[in-house]
Amino acid sequence: MKRRQVVSMLGGLALPWSTLALAEIPGNDLKIGVLADMSGPYAGVSGVGSVVAAKMAAADYVKHTGSKLKVEVLSADHQNKPDLGSSIARKWYDSEGVEALFDVTTSSVALAVNQITKEKNKVLVDTGAGTPDLTGKACTPNTIHWLYDTWELAHTVGSAVVKNGGTSWFFLTADYKFGHDLRDDTAAVVKAAGGKVLGSVNIPLGTQDYSSFLLQAQGSKAKIIGLANAGADTTNAIKQAAEFGIVKGGQKMAGLLVFISDVHGLGLQAAQGLQVSDGFYWDMNDATRAWTKEYVKARNDGNYPNSNHAAVYAGVYHYLQAVDKLQQAKDGAKVVAEMKKLPVTDKLFQNSKIRVDGRVTHDVYLFEVKSPSESKYPWDYYKKLSTIPGDQAFRPLDQGGCYLVKEEKS
Repeated sequence: MKRRQVVSMLGGLALPWSTLALAEIPGNDLKIGVLADMSGPYAGVSGVGSVVAAKMAAADYVKHTGSKLKVEVLSADHQNKPDLGSSIARKWYDSEGVEALFDVTTSSVALAVNQITKEKNKVLVDTGAGTPDLTGKACTPNTIHWLYDTWELAHTVGSAVVKNGGTSWFFLTADYKFGHDLRDDTAAVVKAAGGKVLGSVNIPLGTQDYSSFLLQAQGSKAKIIGLANAGADTTNAIKQAAEFGIVKGGQKMAGLLVFISDVHGLGLQAAQGLQVSDGFYWDMNDATRAWTKEYVKARNDGNYPNSNHAAVYAGVYHYLQAVDKLQQAKDGAKVVAEMKKLPVTDKLFQNSKIRVDGRVTHDVYLFEVKSPSESKYPWDYYKKLSTIPGDQAFRPLDQGGCYLVKEEKS
């Protein structure tokens, strides 16, 4: 077969293989699914934005490469319930012909779907969950974890805050796997740097009234109130903390997982000065701005993409590259193995690589949220403070306990 090079609109993406008719995919029809929070506290983090990103990736891949694939994107709301997420995944795999799942926000749901994906030999490209267990003790040959995890968040935001004098902490913790992991990982970083953890309170997912929890944090006299939560839980806590005058009283809020969509919801008046880490910002360079322009047009509601949406796009695109390379999608473990072999060529995340444990490493940035006077145009919210290379931002390969690492070495 004659090789072709096809250059993408994202600035020089070259694919060194030809796209072939996929004899093992009848009619070249391929179904993938976006399983996300469509209506709950993480709907802004994932939701419709992830569906738009997945559909964009499928359309762009065919456009850029001339592939014969006909990709259908299904979507469903798992409502942050592991049993519901598991039920949807089983139905999609068993009777709907879905070969791969993307996003899967919420760690408890992701861990449940992770096991079903291995059992059915399909593919899970998780971008929305934060538990590092997906590439640690719960790793499988069928799963890739694309965006952030609690180890990374703790060692970027947590360590930066301690270095800047935030030596005593009180945590507001989302009461499930993700929140507990984020609190524990950050607490370990704080203590290792010589700081102290003065307390923590567990808060049910989706809580609206934070008053009693904020009073506990205020009473602790901790310099830093660490928000071991995400999405609407984070924004509610920050808004209500402002009403209580907590920041004016001398304590600072540390948002350990804050997306740009959260900042938009808060407004710069409330969010200014927050330090956040992220692997993608729409205004980083020409490639991210060009992609964002297309995303905003496709979404058509004025919202800009956050890093989870960008990761869904990158994950779907890379998955399709592997399927085309193998000319099959039925054997999920083989597809994931091929994804690990192929270079990650997207321009939305810098220096991306997929490790044997399934962890995607990429550069991570420490940002500070701008003040209203510093923002010059829509969604101009971040100023970059520093860059953390991927091999430093994520947990070392030999510390996660993934059995795939041991197998590769043996």
